[in-house]
Amino acid sequence: MTPKKILRRPQPSEVTGWGQNLPPILRRLYAARGVQSDDQLQYTLKHLASPLQLRGIDRAVELLAEAIAQKQRVMVLGDFDADGATSTAVAMLGLSMLGVVAIDFRVPSRFSDGYGLTPGIIHRLQEEGDLPDLMVTVDNGISAIEGVRAARELGIKVVITDHHLAGDELPDADAIVNPNQPGCPFLSKNAAGVGVMFYVLTALRKYLRDNNRLPDPEPNLGSLLDLVALGTVADVVPLDHNNRIFVEQGIRRIRKGEARPGILALLEVAGRDYTEISAADLGFVVGPRLNAAGRLDDMSIGIACLLADSRDEALRLARELDNFNRERRSIEKDMKTQAQDLLASMSLDIEGLPWGLALFDQDWHQGVIGILAARIREQTHRPTIAFAPDDDGEHLKGSARSIPGLHIRDALAVVDAKNPGLMKKYGGHAMAAGMTIARDDLERFSNAFDQAVRDTLKPEDLEAAITTDGPLGPEELKLDTAYLLKRAGPWGQHFPEPVFDGEFRVVSQRIVGENHLKLVLQPFEGGGIIDGIAFNTGPEVPDFTRSGARVVYKPDANTFRGRTNLQLLVDYLEPLG
Repeated sequence: MTPKKILRRPQPSEVTGWGQNLPPILRRLYAARGVQSDDQLQYTLKHLASPLQLRGIDRAVELLAEAIAQKQRVMVLGDFDADGATSTAVAMLGLSMLGVVAIDFRVPSRFSDGYGLTPGIIHRLQEEGDLPDLMVTVDNGISAIEGVRAARELGIKVVITDHHLAGDELPDADAIVNPNQPGCPFLSKNAAGVGVMFYVLTALRKYLRDNNRLPDPEPNLGSLLDLVALGTVADVVPLDHNNRIFVEQGIRRIRKGEARPGILALLEVAGRDYTEISAADLGFVVGPRLNAAGRLDDMSIGIACLLADSRDEALRLARELDNFNRERRSIEKDMKTQAQDLLASMSLDIEGLPWGLALFDQDWHQGVIGILAARIREQTHRPTIAFAPDDDGEHLKGSARSIPGLHIRDALAVVDAKNPGLMKKYGGHAMAAGMTIARDDLERFSNAFDQAVRDTLKPEDLEAAITTDGPLGPEELKLDTAYLLKRAGPWGQHFPEPVFDGEFRVVSQRIVGENHLKLVLQPFEGGGIIDGIAFNTGPEVPDFTRSGARVVYKPDANTFRGRTNLQLLVDYLEPLG
């Protein structure tokens, strides 16, 4: 394992005024994550921020209500990732529940269309004689200047629902609902695209109710919260209080078996028990299988899985998605090897690498470069962009992943300001972004990106670190703690799952399954024997039985041959002394 600094999350000296009914360990963990009141741990729907705070939502609701009254044809334009897929499914299901009778969806092709609402999509709909009266974008649209113009020139009304950062110019849509558009007072700027669409549906339901136009019986939009939870976790948006409500409510539905057949099917093909899932299962089990369709083929397959009404149909599609995911992992493995060879060919040690990495290989796959960039970032602890050839042969498509301290979209804005026209288009979030450049401009872009990173970060920002919640005492290293922490979430981005560190005697160690390190541990400060497992260490590891080890871990409940015991999931370990 690459050496890392181990930092401990600051702990409040005293927690008063709230959490008096919580176990002390939870009070400590919540306080270290910024919780300052009991209200911040209330995850009922009444604690959600009001949709009426969203700028543009009134006009969006008017247009949708008009579409219902006039039986207009509505088309949902989605995106090819898990947030886009769940947003599309929520829009399709929710608008149908509220009275839209003619509704369909389209998803751009990652390979032929590119991202979002483009003129090409509108022109193709025109050629097919498939133009809608109203187009609703989900998880995209805030940068679709030309696409919106093309739609409106053909008489199509456009409602944009998005959460991405806005550029200097907004599209001339009939309505824009985006918490990150200028002038929007909505408190939860971290909403995923699926959360924004859900808010539009709740506002539309209120409007129809107030005007005595709701279908009977009244639609239960809460039945969509499993999809909202999945999209929110899979898009890795910060889990502020509002998003934690969405995730917790969705997980509760899934654990009760009240989820969409597609979500239950995706859990089944992955071998997960839906009654015991956590947010991590949505992020690392369901999300990647859903994303695999958009990365390698057509996200319409993923959306069809989410929309499936029967278990049999959902399972058929889930198995297809699982096969895509296996293929994706194989491609990713080969690309990672190529990227590591490319890094090695630079003849530089880690300190000699550029601060901002821009890597390209002719054989890399457009659908997997985002994952590849994330893997290389983890290995080098540098902002990383992986490029793959565009289909036209003249351009490269890049996917960027950042590190703490660098807002990647802002860094790209600096590159664009200093080098106008270098990027044909770009956009994204604080930690992830995408761009297109001319093939011949790769070296120029690489230098500009590296300089933008150097102008923002300090050398210490490039030191890999892992932050823990400190040690667990002997009285806390128990199976009950593992159960407690699993149910105490939802944990996720900016509300991280608890991870601890401590010094252990290593009673024994052995490699299992070629790449995993199985450990038997005993705390130096006293306590019993505990099993541990470190995944994907590779076969070459130090002999920790001689020195002992400092271990960074998560407590977990491991069931083997009908017995459940405490097991430490080891994120990192290093020899003592």
